[in-house]
Amino acid sequence: MTPTDAAHRPIEINRRAALAGLAGAMALGGRSIAGATAQAAPGAPGSFTLGLNTATIRGQKLGIVEIVDVAARAGYTGLEPWLDEINRYKDGGGSLEDLGKRLRDAGISVESAIDFFEWAVDDPERRRKGLEAARRTMDTLQKIGAKRVAAPASGATDAPVELPRLAERYRAVLALGDQFGVVPEVEVWGFSKTLGNLAEAVYVATAAGHPRACVLPDVYHLHRGGSSFEGLRLLGPAAIPAFHFNDYPQVPDPRTLNDSDRVYPGDGVAPIRWILETLAAGGFHVMLSLEVFNKEYWAQDPAVVAATGVRKMQALVDSIRVPAPTGS
Repeated sequence: MTPTDAAHRPIEINRRAALAGLAGAMALGGRSIAGATAQAAPGAPGSFTLGLNTATIRGQKLGIVEIVDVAARAGYTGLEPWLDEINRYKDGGGSLEDLGKRLRDAGISVESAIDFFEWAVDDPERRRKGLEAARRTMDTLQKIGAKRVAAPASGATDAPVELPRLAERYRAVLALGDQFGVVPEVEVWGFSKTLGNLAEAVYVATAAGHPRACVLPDVYHLHRGGSSFEGLRLLGPAAIPAFHFNDYPQVPDPRTLNDSDRVYPGDGVAPIRWILETLAAGGFHVMLSLEVFNKEYWAQDPAVVAATGVRKMQALVDSIRVPAPTGS
């Protein structure tokens, strides 16, 4: 059997692997996420943390200490920094332990972080170096109290990699993360021929057979890669601890969109309220991480951009209505 995803790319999955993935999906759905600083939606069993992915103000070229201050003043309780920002701080003589304390004192939890180590590639030597890079990354993130790190298919975007192999490789990264208390998240990149849609990411996470496996979706990338948002309804709370939150304009072909087309949530045509209501009704406790690469935003005062983002996300969260769960 050869299913075809929404981008019309064939995915070879044998029956045994598919059943294993289904069993894993049921297991993922049964666990719960704890430890997030929650902002509850009215009447909803799920809850949300409002987070800032630092790409949103990356064009302003702030240092990580300035970014933390901007995020705190705007009212974020979650942060998703890029590793190069942390490394510049460290290389300039900054203490990672001091940075971690600054984050805690500001009431900000590093629910996720961004890096691009090559864990998914077929070339063994590149993959070995990728795991070494992942080890360095996780060691750094551990010292600031970060919980997770994005794991997109860096270096493997031009050609598809077999999903069962990806699941084995993801499990190896998860085992590495266990040593540092940092969980890698299978990230969806909609332009990629590997892990380019939600179905592939969920397969890899479930087939890995690890208790902390999870995925990192992105509103823009799900649309860009042809994923149906309906797939979110099939997942349980443990599957998505963080969600890249943004919006996109209406275009005839989503494949023509690029990163810079992302806008604030609610300013485009994505089904944002439906997504929030689906997550809330499903009992998800997830960081909504504002991630946009909009050059117009980069030309503005970063404090204004950050405050605008948190205001728009909070308004959307406040606007949803989810019926209280009923029992028999």
